[in-house]
Amino acid sequence: MPYHWSDNSAPQEAELRLWPHESLPPRGYAGFLLATFVLATIPLYGLLGTMLLWGLLPFLLLALGGMWFALDRNHRDAQLLEVLRLTPSEISLTRHNPDGKQQNWTCNAFWARLNLHPSGGPVPYYVTLSGGGREVEIGAFLSEDERKALYDDLQRRLPGGAG
Repeated sequence: MPYHWSDNSAPQEAELRLWPHESLPPRGYAGFLLATFVLATIPLYGLLGTMLLWGLLPFLLLALGGMWFALDRNHRDAQLLEVLRLTPSEISLTRHNPDGKQQNWTCNAFWARLNLHPSGGPVPYYVTLSGGGREVEIGAFLSEDERKALYDDLQRRLPGGAG
């Protein structure tokens, strides 16, 4: 699961860290680009020594550059972290965005409400926390099954069941 609970030393305090799942590690990233380049050049071997090779080579490099750009952009966009802190008196959620900006939400634990929207949200089984005059999403980047499990975990851990 791309989230982790860490219980603090103080009783009834916990911290939840959520992050998007990255299925392609850096070594796999480099291997994929190398394999793509090697496989894309196979049809060009028969054109060695001809002018046609020089006509097709820029398109191969352009396609490889596009692949590199798309994978790099995906990796940068996945560099976000959500941190939920639970105490008996307060719940706070901090989202660290890929661009370095932070978004914060804090609410009295007594007034916080956990909501699960099976449909109608940007994703199925959309999980939100509401309180303090605002409703914030949590874990929207998780898979559907992970959001269901997150909802169950939060329901058990939130002070008073907050559901």
